Amino acid sequence: MKPKTQNPLNLKLIIFGFFLAFLLILFILRSNFSSSSSSKPLTNKEEEAQYPTSSCPPDHQLSTSSCTKIPSSLVQALLHYTTSNITPQQTIKEISVTSQVLERKSPCNFLVFGLGHDSFMWSSLNHGGRTVFLEEDRSWIQQIKQRFTTLESYHVYYDSRVRDADDLMEIGKGEECKVVGDARHSKCQLSLKGLPAKIYEIEWDLIMVDAPTGYFEDAPGRMSAIYTAGLMARNRKDGETDVFVHDVNRVVEDQFSKAFLCEGYMREQEGRLRHFTIPSHRASGDRPFCPES
Repeated sequence: MKPKTQNPLNLKLIIFGFFLAFLLILFILRSNFSSSSSSKPLTNKEEEAQYPTSSCPPDHQLSTSSCTKIPSSLVQALLHYTTSNITPQQTIKEISVTSQVLERKSPCNFLVFGLGHDSFMWSSLNHGGRTVFLEEDRSWIQQIKQRFTTLESYHVYYDSRVRDADDLMEIGKGEECKVVGDARHSKCQLSLKGLPAKIYEIEWDLIMVDAPTGYFEDAPGRMSAIYTAGLMARNRKDGETDVFVHDVNRVVEDQFSKAFLCEGYMREQEGRLRHFTIPSHRASGDRPFCPES
């Protein structure tokens, strides 16, 4: 998710224009229908209080016009992307895929593997919800936190490498990797077991896999991140989780997303971004790991 090069100015203006229009439309729609919108519960009441989901103060009867004022967090996001020379690595069409789901589901619980210059955008598009970022580079977390102090991020250690992908794919075919349950207690080697406890306890409505680094043989690779995202989605109590995988032009992202998020659950692909919708498997105990074709 860390941009390696700067995009041309005209691309930046296009992305910003889309971002501005989307934020304004999203906020107005949510304000008009705030009484009927709902978010998924977090793990406890204290966290719900810390991350409010309403655009308007709950204890006051306010007119519609007073609730349509753009929150300061969205204003900051607009100002940042207006003045920044760095734009998100995803294309406008790729961003649109996720933003359309956020428009329908937010405020919600959104987990992102990767922390970068586009993180402030994702957090802002999920205004009122909870957006959490997982990053493998401690120094990068500190750099981003200095610029975006409100982002919630955690360090993650990956013990796999891209060069291990073929072996891990064979391991993933084992029966222990088809068992749905808490990722912390999975017997599958692909499952990430060292994440903060709250990551396993929250039911995520959206998960994006745009990290860890995966473009050279000694990089951690996204094998475990993709598998764990799919396991978390299947293990929710009910409902479904939208999972997005970026850089599917690469072998690992392509093969592992098809194998563990399942081609039968794939909804669309735009450029290098692939979108899956995975239903709860706990609600239907006899559901196969991947739907039958």
